Amino acid sequence: SSLNELKKAGMQFDTLAGQISNCYETREEGGSVGWMSLNEEENEHLDLVLPPEARKEVLNMSTKPGDIVMTKSSRGVHLVQIADVMVDVRKMTLTKPKPNKVIDEASPTGKWISKPKKLRGVLGGALGDNDNEKDIVTDLTYKIETMGCQMNMADSERIEGQLQSLGIRPIKPEEEKDGNKNPDLVVLNTCSIRDHAEQKVYSYIGPHAKRKREGEDVTIVVAGCVAQQEGEALLRRAPEVDLVMGPQFANRISDLLEDVSYGNQVVATEAAHIMEDSTKPRRQSKVAAWVNVIYGCNERCTYCIVPTTRGVEQSRPVESILREVEELVSKGYKEITLLGQNIDAYGRDMIPKRKFSDLLRAVGSVEGLDRLRFVTSHPRYMSLGVVDAVAETPAACESFHVPFQSGSNAVLEAMGRGHTREKFLTIVDRIRSRLPDASITADVIVGFPGETEQDFQDTLDLMDEVVFDSVNTAAYSPRPNTPAATWDTQLSEEVKQDRLRRINELNLKHAAERRARMMGRTVEVLVEERNVKVPTQVLGRTTHGYIVYFDGDVDELRGKLVNVKIDTCKTYYLSGKIVP
Repeated sequence: SSLNELKKAGMQFDTLAGQISNCYETREEGGSVGWMSLNEEENEHLDLVLPPEARKEVLNMSTKPGDIVMTKSSRGVHLVQIADVMVDVRKMTLTKPKPNKVIDEASPTGKWISKPKKLRGVLGGALGDNDNEKDIVTDLTYKIETMGCQMNMADSERIEGQLQSLGIRPIKPEEEKDGNKNPDLVVLNTCSIRDHAEQKVYSYIGPHAKRKREGEDVTIVVAGCVAQQEGEALLRRAPEVDLVMGPQFANRISDLLEDVSYGNQVVATEAAHIMEDSTKPRRQSKVAAWVNVIYGCNERCTYCIVPTTRGVEQSRPVESILREVEELVSKGYKEITLLGQNIDAYGRDMIPKRKFSDLLRAVGSVEGLDRLRFVTSHPRYMSLGVVDAVAETPAACESFHVPFQSGSNAVLEAMGRGHTREKFLTIVDRIRSRLPDASITADVIVGFPGETEQDFQDTLDLMDEVVFDSVNTAAYSPRPNTPAATWDTQLSEEVKQDRLRRINELNLKHAAERRARMMGRTVEVLVEERNVKVPTQVLGRTTHGYIVYFDGDVDELRGKLVNVKIDTCKTYYLSGKIVP
């Protein structure tokens, strides 16, 4: 019974250990054993609690953080949870010296010589030139530019947390505007989903590369999916770049910068287990926060580069997720959004397997959490139990984002989506049945190779049948290293743009219809920020995810749940007045 509760996220491992463990040495510590090294000579202190024969068996198993395995020794049966895996990132990177020219002051002619350049001031100056204190810069600044999805935004928050732990601060807008200061470290967190993604990266790098060529001490980092996709090739095209790192290294940037500080160019794109953060992300909001629950994607949609750039699926331990959510709630956060490229796959890579619906209930039961959201669902894996979990969890918002990508079964098969139009509509039916007022949003691609006019009409028909609250639309664009990019059935840009125009017209019509039903209603709104266009107003969201504007003092209302009577309904926002 207890093991079943553990599997369903109804109990945490330390609680189970306290209940059933016979190990006097670890029971009171929730079964905590500590780090176990691959070098057995470093594990002798564990002999009493986890004998060598048990350790050897565990280390020989293919496990990931969150897995729970069973082994035996002379002391009996051991139930062991893998809490985290420490990875030496330096052994997984391509590192090569990068010479920089400096004046040889000892030479009477002032001859230029090559010398590795250091990122001055990193780690509090510990890596600066100790022989010359003036080389140490104590007020280092950074700037991060983030492209793409919520996953990238969450990664940027983790990167910022790492940078601030090194004593590097975000540059102030007024500092850049006045021209008095440029950032010492520039991070571009990239997205490879859209067309021309690579060109945008090089365009952004350009001005900072020019600064470096002119002698400024600037460190340039390219992170994210384009970095993972391009790897060392990025350095060949933009040799001024110091660090290229994939998404899996977002919370290890401080380790990688240490290598950069010794004058190296570093490429970190090897597959790796993602460690739990040792530092805290720098959250962009004071009200709502993102929490990663699963990284990567095992799907092989023929148009998508994400599995190549973000790696295989890796679910986070339930305990780690709950700790992060509890800490956020204790700091005053009101809303949590659980993130995953394919969130319904949560737990299928774990030992034993877990269900996302169970995780949803566990997180939703955290005391003090007002709202819970999640993205992104995949129709192939989204179980009807997830809909039931939302309906039965008070904190869960009545809002679903389920990309359908096409309304044609022929196109879905060509895309390798693994689901049909009918499967998607079954999910919609369950949502409408359990939560009649819920919002449903989606993603769709038009102009996929081989898509006929009838296939496109099937997509329009599906949209008319569902009437989405909003759909992210895109015309197909070939992505590198994807099967569909090589097919000879590509459609002309003229056809793709025509279909995009027509689907956008329908999308706007449906969005307006869905928000129009809110006229005259009193809805609960979580206040997030000031309305930047009308400073006397605040911006908040309903449980459906609709933006609502109304008059109010943001300093007084931020983070509060207030009732607002809607008197204006526009295509993508509502407005109204506070009511008691």
